[in-house]
Amino acid sequence: MTNSSERHVPVLFKEAIDLLRVNPDGTYVDCTVGLGGHAEGIVRRLGPGGRLIGFDRDPEALALAKARLDRVAGELGSRAPKVTLIGDAFSSIVRHVEPGSVDGLLADLGVSSLQFDEGRRGFSFQADGPLDMRMDTRSGPTAAQVVNEASERELADLIYEYGEERRSRTVARAIVRGRPITTTGQLARIVASAVPPMKGQRIHPATRTFQALRIHVNRELDEIRALLEAAPQLLKPSARLAVISFHSLEDRIAKDSLREGAKQGIWTILTRKPVTAGEEEMERNPRSRSAKLRAAEKAASSD
Repeated sequence: MTNSSERHVPVLFKEAIDLLRVNPDGTYVDCTVGLGGHAEGIVRRLGPGGRLIGFDRDPEALALAKARLDRVAGELGSRAPKVTLIGDAFSSIVRHVEPGSVDGLLADLGVSSLQFDEGRRGFSFQADGPLDMRMDTRSGPTAAQVVNEASERELADLIYEYGEERRSRTVARAIVRGRPITTTGQLARIVASAVPPMKGQRIHPATRTFQALRIHVNRELDEIRALLEAAPQLLKPSARLAVISFHSLEDRIAKDSLREGAKQGIWTILTRKPVTAGEEEMERNPRSRSAKLRAAEKAASSD
């Protein structure tokens, strides 16, 4: 019987795997292995001479991905490639992966379904739970510590920068007045009362504040920048990079990095415009609506 992680199909699955152009004997890195959906797709295209390296800093996600990939390896038998899973942030990739050894690298950014759906992880206001938001629950400050200890100015700045919330000062003022705040539901109610939905707004008023706190707590944008900076030295000539982002800050970093690399002769961009989900996928998985996939190929002579 399969568990929820094995039923889960990640966004832009076929498009991402196709763009990686998997060589059965190649080495591929899934920087955000999550529940193992993309990783399984790569593994099934690899042969016994191939290798998948998967990163995730969430121990729960890594355990579920391992169970899923072990099952796939059992199905494939002697045709199974080597799989190595690493419990660390993908910004640490240069410490674990040999330069010039990778045929393809995939990064599916943002929050995994496991994190988002579990109220106790504190990522979402859909289910009330402790205000945590850490992808790695073993270290670092929680979102509760941030909202309760940061100054009003600091809160306003991070909500504006990472949440692109134009009413950030109003939100920060309400948060400070409402402290102490310990649960996702409490924070969502405080934000919604301070900044009710504007005309035509389809998202919950707290969405941008939650996004900002999550990005801040997990240092997500710094992680992405570190990965994109390291990618060219890790990839072989003509190897490929694919990045799936879910909000404008992530996508802007990926777009700008690839464009700058293309100007320097490092990358050939494969996606002139980002690949987005089709109507069928958006109907099946509403979270895919905001997904954007960008891909590039390392130049044959960029070393």
